[in-house]
Amino acid sequence: MKKMYSIKAQGWAMALPLCLLAAQPSWAQTREWTLQECCDYAVEHNITVKQQQNQCRQREIDLSTAKNSRLPDVSGSLGQNFSFGRGLTSQNTYTNTNTSSTSLQIGASVPMFTGFEIPNQIKLNQLNLEAATADLEKAKNDVRMQVAQAYVQILYDYEMSEVAHRQIEIDSMQVARLQAFVDNGKASEAELSQQKATLANSRLTATQADNNTRLAILTLTQLLELPSPEGFAVVRPQLPAGLSFSDVSVLTPDVIYAEALGVKPEIASQQLRLKGTEYSIKIARAGYYPTLSLSGGLGTNYYTTSGYDSDPFGRQLKNNFSQYIGLNLSVPIFNRFQTRNRIRSARIEYDTQQLQLDYTKKTLYKDIQQVYYNALNALSKERSSQEAVNSSKDAFTLMQAKYENGKANITEFNESKNNYLKSESDLVQARYENLYQQALLEFYRGKALVF
Repeated sequence: MKKMYSIKAQGWAMALPLCLLAAQPSWAQTREWTLQECCDYAVEHNITVKQQQNQCRQREIDLSTAKNSRLPDVSGSLGQNFSFGRGLTSQNTYTNTNTSSTSLQIGASVPMFTGFEIPNQIKLNQLNLEAATADLEKAKNDVRMQVAQAYVQILYDYEMSEVAHRQIEIDSMQVARLQAFVDNGKASEAELSQQKATLANSRLTATQADNNTRLAILTLTQLLELPSPEGFAVVRPQLPAGLSFSDVSVLTPDVIYAEALGVKPEIASQQLRLKGTEYSIKIARAGYYPTLSLSGGLGTNYYTTSGYDSDPFGRQLKNNFSQYIGLNLSVPIFNRFQTRNRIRSARIEYDTQQLQLDYTKKTLYKDIQQVYYNALNALSKERSSQEAVNSSKDAFTLMQAKYENGKANITEFNESKNNYLKSESDLVQARYENLYQQALLEFYRGKALVF
């Protein structure tokens, strides 16, 4: 059966032990969140992810603009001119008079050849869109890892809180026992005071553990962009008696790294950008090629001259109607070495991007190495901690019996109890660390981040 813990409003939040969950009022409306639910919600509401989504939409617009550059460029114009003094009349003669003319034109230009700049620009923008999409997935993965880390921290802090409260129970029973002995004259007030001091320290430790739990819950709810941690609860996975490392121990960091190269979005993003710089070089080289465009248009004019009779507006528009079509060829001869320097800059960009790809790969490999050896250490620590718990538990059981029979003093009893509780704390930490590190290894291999 899965366990959970929650926080309830008291000031802003208070951690509750499991034994008090049943006593919560109905208005608390606690909701249990699984790790998957937390990750999905955080990805949907995270601001960084939303910003990256906007980047993807911008790259889509850039791609559309590049594709549309093949279409004709159509424009129209309307002009009205007034001249004073000597000017052209409607009879195509010049005289000293005031003249007005109205012109109507519409034209279009279609690029026929641009040195392969347009198709290369389309390919570059397509790669930029794919790279932005990979960056979006990388941003989502980063959020998932942050959420998983915060989730595990909550589980660990809550376990520590439970251990601290169990220590209070043990110390409280011993205080009650010593109080009865003092009342019967079988124990001294000094022994009772010492045990009460131990109980006070245990309560302080539990208070600190509860505070850590509240802060861990706050951290996760902030990652989820929730307005308040009130009523927030997480589902605790039921851990097996011993976690298996068999699926990972047969692998090496190199094997995991080889799998990660094919699935991690940060690698795909840098590879796409590297390929894009190749097209940037081709685009720069287009400056060496001539360009050819096809143009055409329609136009007409209307003239009026003071002191002369002008043809009607409609007749002039018809009589002055003209059409044109032409080919425009532009051959680059010398442009102050601008094309050469653009190519050089594009090549430097290619080298820079290659270095960035190498850096990203090395960073990924280092991260995998770190997680791999952390997982091995966590497994070893869990096994050792389990052995320590078994030994310290037996030792505490014997010491408790000796103490209750008057064969051990309170100092020996507290020392044995503290060793037992510390070993339990170490085991809890090791188990959750093992759980988290193994989940990270599987995540680097392209699997979902769940446990």
